[in-house]
Amino acid sequence: MTVEHLDVVIVGSGISGISAAYHLQKECPNKRFAIMESRQSLGGTWDLFRYPGIRSDSDMFSLGFGFKPWRGAKAIAEGHCILDYLKETSRENSIDKHIRYGHALKAANWSSADACWELRVEREEGNLTLRCNVLLMCAGYYSYESGHTPDFPQSDTFSGTIVHPQQWPENLDYANKKIVVIGSGATAVTLVPEMSKTASHVVMLQRSPTYYASWPAIDGFANFLRRFLPERIAYRMARAKNIARTQLLYHLSRSRPEMFKRLLISGVRKQLSPGYDVDKHFTPSYTPWEQRLCLVPDGDLFETINSGKASIVTDHIDSFTEHGVLLTSGQVLEADIIVTATGLKPTLLGNVDFTLDATPIDFPNTNHLF
Repeated sequence: MTVEHLDVVIVGSGISGISAAYHLQKECPNKRFAIMESRQSLGGTWDLFRYPGIRSDSDMFSLGFGFKPWRGAKAIAEGHCILDYLKETSRENSIDKHIRYGHALKAANWSSADACWELRVEREEGNLTLRCNVLLMCAGYYSYESGHTPDFPQSDTFSGTIVHPQQWPENLDYANKKIVVIGSGATAVTLVPEMSKTASHVVMLQRSPTYYASWPAIDGFANFLRRFLPERIAYRMARAKNIARTQLLYHLSRSRPEMFKRLLISGVRKQLSPGYDVDKHFTPSYTPWEQRLCLVPDGDLFETINSGKASIVTDHIDSFTEHGVLLTSGQVLEADIIVTATGLKPTLLGNVDFTLDATPIDFPNTNHLF
């Protein structure tokens, strides 16, 4: 049986995979390539996650493709809008014709004798062997199988529903329910305002505070440029402005950390009701960008807290109970639903088994670069 030999194999059809395919077609139009996608649809993160309110936590003028203008009304965009953008980009550039769905790369061996990669790909109809000259890993940094959930003591005693955002049930009814969201990162900050719209009450339970920056979901500057300039020029200018702004703010946070910390916390304080305990719930022990800074579009989290629909509790979990969560302080948080927004499981290069001439590669200790 003849083994198919491609010039390039791209693994993953999310943002990075689609971008790699576009530039490969543009710069090397005669190269034969295929995109291996383990799932049955493109989009990566933006197709996988289905939790309420899922959105970007970067502006789409920065996150979007340099070659494809973002036309959405919001710069901080909803997940379904980003997925539509990726599908449209793929169709417009015939990238979708190169995607092989249900193809999961499991092993890759570099053969020095043949100067190529030997790939083992799993699919429903049977395993497949391929060869390629260049292998581009665009599979992301986390496992698609499951999210990270700590081993909470007595979690099996909880009588309600426990759900991780990565495996969100399609028909989960949380209307008029008491909800505890464990975590204070980008996912939790998205879930709390959205679920509060119909829930009885939502508690965001955090061990320690996170830095937040309120930012308009709509980029007024970008929309102004769109009114007077050709689309691509307006997009490039907005993109350049937003990337430069992010770089400047990051530089400022590292060069003047205490000043930047005061600016962030002052911004939070202004959006919360007088007397709110900002020191306890919104003042981290570290300086900005030692951990990730989270965006709060249009200050929706703070509005939700001010309305009384949501609250923040800063404490540690002792154990789960039949009806909620027992904290080390002795406080009990009653819940019908507990959402473990506790992060992802990092993976290296898609958990593919890499070998060099059939010898396993120990990446932390290897001198090889791929």
